[in-house]
Amino acid sequence: MAKLNPASRIAELEATIAHHNRLYYSLDAPEVDDAVYDELLRELRALAAEHPDLVPEDSVTLRVGGEVSALFSEVRHASPMMSLDNAFGTEELEAWGERLHRLLEEGGLGAVTYTVEPKVDGLAMSLTYVDGVLTQAATRGDGVVGEDVTANVRTIKTVPERLAGGPHPGTLEVRGEVFLSKAAFAELNAAQAAADAKLFVNPRNAAAGSLRQKDPAMTATRPLDFLAYQLGGGTAEGEAAKLATQREVIDLLAACGFTTAPEVAVCSSITEVDAAANSLLERRGEIAYEIDGAVVKVNELGLHAQLGATSRAPRWAIAVKFPPEERQTKLEAIEVSIGRTGRATPFAVLEPVFVGGSTVGLATLHNEDQVAEKDVRPGELVVVRKAGDVIPEVVGPVDPKAKRRPKAWSFPTQCPSCEGPLERLEGESDTYCTNVDCPAQRVQRIVHFASRSALDVEGLGEERVTQFVDAGLVLDPVDLFTLDVEGLAKLERMGELSATNLVTALEAAKRQPLPRVLVALGIRHVGPTVARAIAAAKPSLEAIRHATAADLAGIDGVGPTIAESVARFFAHPTNAKVVDRLLEVGLEVEEVTTGSDLAQTLVGKAVVVTGTVAGYTRDEAEAAVLARGGTSPGSVSKKTFCVVVGESPGASKLTKAETLGTPIVAAERFAELLETGEVPS
Repeated sequence: MAKLNPASRIAELEATIAHHNRLYYSLDAPEVDDAVYDELLRELRALAAEHPDLVPEDSVTLRVGGEVSALFSEVRHASPMMSLDNAFGTEELEAWGERLHRLLEEGGLGAVTYTVEPKVDGLAMSLTYVDGVLTQAATRGDGVVGEDVTANVRTIKTVPERLAGGPHPGTLEVRGEVFLSKAAFAELNAAQAAADAKLFVNPRNAAAGSLRQKDPAMTATRPLDFLAYQLGGGTAEGEAAKLATQREVIDLLAACGFTTAPEVAVCSSITEVDAAANSLLERRGEIAYEIDGAVVKVNELGLHAQLGATSRAPRWAIAVKFPPEERQTKLEAIEVSIGRTGRATPFAVLEPVFVGGSTVGLATLHNEDQVAEKDVRPGELVVVRKAGDVIPEVVGPVDPKAKRRPKAWSFPTQCPSCEGPLERLEGESDTYCTNVDCPAQRVQRIVHFASRSALDVEGLGEERVTQFVDAGLVLDPVDLFTLDVEGLAKLERMGELSATNLVTALEAAKRQPLPRVLVALGIRHVGPTVARAIAAAKPSLEAIRHATAADLAGIDGVGPTIAESVARFFAHPTNAKVVDRLLEVGLEVEEVTTGSDLAQTLVGKAVVVTGTVAGYTRDEAEAAVLARGGTSPGSVSKKTFCVVVGESPGASKLTKAETLGTPIVAAERFAELLETGEVPS
């Protein structure tokens, strides 16, 4: 195809981007992901810079947002709700910093600091409060004129009808983002699926569609949230006039009763800004809502007016865009892996694609029903994303209505490892290889036995275990403890030093707390949380081995299904023999103390620990709670008594605690909590 001349290409890009703007902003039905849209816009701006005489006066590069819907009354913003210029990577961020410093030096404006905030992927909103009472809510619209959605916004629980910490005389314009949390989006789509209704594409469009309902009662049924991050030009003289920095703005908004981002950082250099943005990218999956970047702002409010703005964006702020979470690629094949329990899990073999910050070549497909529901077929283009920004998954085909699609995939009937039969159990969605001697199962059982949540043997991953199994050195987990340096050193890519380190690690792994041993045994349904609950009630391995299903079912957090699984495991002759052999080779199980000498201050109370607590490992902190009669679940719920927050806590747990109003206990007050059983004042 012949390359278009600049005038033709600019015209084509203008029409294409205008089309996508309408789909995104007005119809909440985008056809392309953000990465594709950003690339089109970057190309157009580059051409516009080279050929300014070819750019139309109403160019899409000069517009903010989309059209105003006729469903709602128009609202003219006191000051424009502008877009942000984007930086893709460190070099573009540094270039913005250099431009900013030139402007500061030319204007004699002095030093500057920055705030770095998560860029929420939601719907921009302006809220106006008069004397502390909500009077108007408006969408961004085209940046100058928005839509009056006051009645709908009043249904959002995290939008205060009256500002807290009053009185608040005068006018306060609060700007922020209406969004759906990841959990709320999943629940909403589950409800859509149950009603056989169309699923929403992503949380941002689901939030926009939920808010822009003509009937506020419909909006009220959607679990929308609001996050505040800025004051608008409609703010009149008053308490806000005393604020000097963006950090103080965030603090004022929080004091007024708004949800604000706990991840805001204040930085003194672009190097620190880049590090803070990368930290947000790394913790992206922990944050309760979708973010597509970091927003960097000049912290000193007094500099904003002097720095000014272009026709569409302020010069004192920029968005650092993160790698896209969803991309399109070819599904080359669907294969099946066999786990330690024999479960056969289909997975996608993909043409490698960069998504969510890394190159992805494999992605999970969960089970036979998921493959059928997603209707993905080898040989076609599919959408891939990072689930929680960690685990790659296939969303579905790019074009499910294509006239000519490849043949649908069928689940195999034979195990790819041992060629034994694959059987789907009645009433279950999973398929299993029933051959207990299957090589793939053997490898995965040993890998699990040595994993971090089990016996935590350093340097013993799947590749190494496979090597040992293939060499005939290891047939089950017990054989690990019979390995010696001389035999290991003869293996390829091993060497005497590596062999010595591994044997030392295995010797150290012989002494482990009871919950870790229970996890290592690979009992179905028994993970770290269940193992801790069982060990707290049955503090020795012998007590658990001889407990009946009825005994185990009475333990809080266990229940009949798990109890039956545990009892059945220990009753099986093969498993009993494995446990006996482990004890024979020197496994020393650290039994759980009953804590009879400790005051049972936390009986009936669930205490969640997140982050590092000084003086405790994660297991020790949770054990301290259990020893005082409490429970220590892995997630925050309405039943949680309090959340202990240490260094580098999980953002999702903090957000959930704040949403539920769960008390927060600083790590340095942990000892006081244990002693008194009450939340420290």
